[in-house]
Amino acid sequence: MSELAILGIGLLVLVALFLSGLPVYLCFILLVGSSVIVIFGDAGFGMIANSIFDVGTTEALTTVPLYILMGEILMRSGSIDVLFASIDKLVGGIRGRQYHMTLTLSAILGAPAGSGIAVAAMLGRSVMPPMVRRGYDPGLTAGVMMGGALLAPIIPPSVLAIIIGTLADVSIADLLIAGIIPGIVLTFLYVGIVVWKVRRNPALAPDEVYVRPSRQEKLIALTKMIPFSLIIFVAVGLIMIDFATASEAAALGALAAFIESLCYRRMRFTDYLQAASDSAVLSAVILLIMASAILFGQILAFTGGIQELGAAIEQFKDHRWLVFILMMLLPFVLCMFVDQVGLMMVLIPIYEPLIKALDFDPVWFWMQFLINMVVGAITPPFGYIIFALKAAVPGMTLPQLYRPAWTFVLVTVFGIVVFAVFPDLVTFLPRALK
Repeated sequence: MSELAILGIGLLVLVALFLSGLPVYLCFILLVGSSVIVIFGDAGFGMIANSIFDVGTTEALTTVPLYILMGEILMRSGSIDVLFASIDKLVGGIRGRQYHMTLTLSAILGAPAGSGIAVAAMLGRSVMPPMVRRGYDPGLTAGVMMGGALLAPIIPPSVLAIIIGTLADVSIADLLIAGIIPGIVLTFLYVGIVVWKVRRNPALAPDEVYVRPSRQEKLIALTKMIPFSLIIFVAVGLIMIDFATASEAAALGALAAFIESLCYRRMRFTDYLQAASDSAVLSAVILLIMASAILFGQILAFTGGIQELGAAIEQFKDHRWLVFILMMLLPFVLCMFVDQVGLMMVLIPIYEPLIKALDFDPVWFWMQFLINMVVGAITPPFGYIIFALKAAVPGMTLPQLYRPAWTFVLVTVFGIVVFAVFPDLVTFLPRALK
């Protein structure tokens, strides 16, 4: 049996496990863990232990529990409620305005978190409950969070762009700059789809009565936003000014949220214990999913599954644009359930000679590759950001998350087509700034 056939059977088994009602992380562990042991024998136990150890000791992933803890404290302290109330005073009578705020917040927080999975989990805990209480649709709210999480690796600073530039021997500065216009275009597309959906179905957002505030009320609203703004500066700004690493900024952000909660005086000691407990449980679930993704990538690498797919693509190299589509489909599909960094380590050496042979602009190609990778993470039924959000919001079912996820997947794919038809949207800034 070929490696591709084994891969297909594995995916069917994974779907069956999902439908059985087992927790998502158990589905991944059962399939991937048993596959490793069957394929590698006793050595598989060592691989399982190593994957868990790798996830637990990866510096970039230390931000995950810290940002989740920050979100738990922000939710329980009432900070998010204060922020939304202040925005209501300042933004005006735009229906569904908090969708746009959540989209922006997702993108801002995604850069320091280093992964959309941390952002989705944190906002699922902190932003989702107050928005639902105010009458916003849970599905569209989840979709906005997933869409915002996609923007983080595209708009600089982007950890994934730096890794791609290093592995593919492409200018990191060019790749970072190349993400600016695509990030802005995708942001406008996301805002546009939200506006269109709310106008088409007003029930998706509450018909909140807007009374024009006085100048004094606006000043008070701005003042109330200062504590939250300081937390965002600590969690994001310190990285931008090169004062702290991502993990240091995440720790300082959690500390700042704790200090703010003391000022609001809404949390009791038991609330802090519950926040820590919930953060630990959710972080463990997410890290187990990530460990399973690493194992899955190792299975594909050792069995030659990805190499076989790459060889299959190379057979069509006389058809330039067909090869491009196939090369984009591969990260799109595999990044639904495979660790992005692990996949890059395998695919980039395969793709690099093909790009030169097909005469594609490397900056343009790798930016398209990056966008395809990140959109795969929210693509049903396997997108692992969906499962992270499901773990953060247990009251929502997977079908409830799939529908809004597809909306933002299709919008992003439309953006990818636009960047393919108009490549200058990607390459203009890097050329202009040289």
